[in-house]
Order: sequence, then structure tokens, then C-alpha cells
Amino acid sequence: MALVELHNVSKSFRKGDETITPLDQVTLEIEAGEFLSLMGPSGTGKSTLLNLVSGIDRPDSGKIIVAGTDITQLSRSKLADWRAANLGYIFQTHNLIPVLTAYENVELPTLLLKLSSRERQERVNLALEAVGLSDRANHYPRQLSGGQEQRIGIARAIVAHPKVVVADEPTGSLDVETSEQIQVLLKRLNEELDITLLMVTHDRDVAQIATRQLLLDRGKLVPSGESELENVR
Repeated sequence: MALVELHNVSKSFRKGDETITPLDQVTLEIEAGEFLSLMGPSGTGKSTLLNLVSGIDRPDSGKIIVAGTDITQLSRSKLADWRAANLGYIFQTHNLIPVLTAYENVELPTLLLKLSSRERQERVNLALEAVGLSDRANHYPRQLSGGQEQRIGIARAIVAHPKVVVADEPTGSLDVETSEQIQVLLKRLNEELDITLLMVTHDRDVAQIATRQLLLDRGKLVPSGESELENVR
């Protein structure tokens, strides 16, 4: 059984007098341990799909099942509990809290779980070690480079041992060299820690680090070969 399943999922929005349908009867399966990248130009619904898988938004129709749970049937409060235990989110702009240290930023998701202080400490230290920033634990975001901030954001996404991690343009705000370092890190985390990753990007080169690439085109998911990705910028 797939870890993530979307069955005939549709989502529409009103924009003035126009109805926009970024997702139209989308069906998708993601296996445990898979690294899937989702390509497409801006405004094609990539982030909408991430928000649906994350339970941040609800589909107009269809089912979304993650780790055996139909999240479309959960109440808002149960969705919050489900996200805390099952989902990690990597943002484009890091979204670190400036008054907290790197350690405290990474620790935040564990505060929502029923863990002892020792268990929280072990998880935070392991997450910081996984992204290579154990020596920056007591630094504040202002004392970190952009790449280090993103690494802390990644550590925060994996610290609760989520079933799936979603990444929304995780290299979009970084320079080329730092972007390449984050790509290597994401690939390593997927391969060595068996983390299931769903990544949205508009960058063809970034998309190709994943084990599978899909293109979102006019509300539908299309398997993407290299020749198709060449045309997406």
C-alpha cells in the first residue's frame, strides 16, 4: 500500500468572476521512502497540492489518505494533531523564529508530541547532526547564513520523525552554490534516513535530484521525462 494516496482530488478557487481549477480529478500514489518532485510554472497548483497533502487545505472532492488515514475526514483539531505527528514541512523562506536559537527552532515540533525532555533533546540533537549543524545549536537565525537557516528548517521538518516531508521550493531563495548543497542534503536524507519527500519546484535541475518527477499541467499530473522538463521554466 502506498504511503500517500490521492484519489480523484479536485480543488477550485474563485478569482473575480472566474473559476480556476488548479487540480482536476488528480490521482497519485507515493511509496514510502520515495523522493517525488512536482514541476510546473508558477500558479499551476503545485503549492495547492502540497497544502492538500498537508491537511492545510481541503479538496472540493476526492480522498487523500496518508499512512492509512483519510485526512479529508478529520476535524480541524484532529488535523492539527495529525500534522504534528505525521508531517514535516520545509518552507522556501525558512520561517525560523528570530528570537529562538537554532536548537529551540528545531525543538518546536517536538513540543506538540508526548515526549520526555530527554527524548526531545535526543531528537533535536540527531536532527541537527543530520543537517551538519550541531555546532550552531546556540546561534540565532541572524547569526546564520541563508543556507544554514534552510538546514535548520530542514532539521525542524524531520525532528518529529514524520511519515512524509513536503518541501515547497526549498532552494528557491538560495544562490546557486547553496542550492546545490541543499539538494545534496535532501537526497542524502532521503537515501540514508529513508525519508519520504514530496518536493515542489519550478527548477528542472532541482527536480531531477528526485527519484521520480511529475509535471502539473492544466490541472492534471503528467509523468515527466527530461524532454518535457526542458520546456518548464
